[in-house]
Amino acid sequence: MPPLIARLLRFAGVPHASYRANEQLIATLGGAIGILATLGLTGHLLDAADAVLIVPSLGASAVLLFAVPHSPLAQPWAVFGGHIVSALVGVACARMIPDTLAAAALAVGLAIGAMHVTRCIHPPGGATALAAVIGSPALQALGFGYALVPIALNVVIILLVGIAFNYPFPWRRYPVSLMHYAKPVRGASEAAAFTEMQIEAAMAKLNVVLDITAEEVAQIFEHARHEADGGGDARQFVPGRSYCNDLPGPEWAIRQIIDERKSDRPEFDLVVYRVVSGARKHSVGSCTRAEFAAWARSEVHH
Repeated sequence: MPPLIARLLRFAGVPHASYRANEQLIATLGGAIGILATLGLTGHLLDAADAVLIVPSLGASAVLLFAVPHSPLAQPWAVFGGHIVSALVGVACARMIPDTLAAAALAVGLAIGAMHVTRCIHPPGGATALAAVIGSPALQALGFGYALVPIALNVVIILLVGIAFNYPFPWRRYPVSLMHYAKPVRGASEAAAFTEMQIEAAMAKLNVVLDITAEEVAQIFEHARHEADGGGDARQFVPGRSYCNDLPGPEWAIRQIIDERKSDRPEFDLVVYRVVSGARKHSVGSCTRAEFAAWARSEVHH
């Protein structure tokens, strides 16, 4: 790629790689189901003109819940609190500021400030605040009840859809607190890994905002360490212990070694394992020690 094009892509923030095809399909389907549920409810509660104002903010929420479900901006408190706080701010501005333009501008700005203070930053909240100002007289007549119906009701629905839809996929459980991340077990001779608290402290010190959790950052560091070590083929695998492949996709799994079959030639030694979590859970299989070493990324407590 020509250097100029590479610099332009970097400036524009174009990622080097896209999500896997299966992830793209899941996000697409989830977003459609989430909006179908909320649109159906909103259409019964509001006039068509007001529904057109409300649904776009929920559509933006759907992008976060189903495309980046582990983003701090997509977690339940961010989604629920962000919409509710913004709705209340929007109604207050609509009632207290007679000039529509000034009320709209302040509604969005103050909603951002309020979401910061309440630690529930959710970008679609800005649209929720704006709709409270520019909506029809019927919508504005709802007063602060607008935050309850339709906003809170719709938000609860899309959150429930997000939890239910993402749950069957172990690598994208929602909310992120339901995720199971591999916890490496290190020997005394190995360098200590960064802890989540250290990562969070570093992010706070640098005033850096990442759209992934500190736990996922730790996973990235662990994966990079494994790659730097050349894949770790010389590791010892102990019967009874569990190992994870740390793949962020449908092949994520944890295997527990249940037996070993040694031979005269080490390259033919077999590892017998049981899949205790993730893809093909409860199945039993075997492979050579070298194949198991290539699969396993970290030892985990399970």
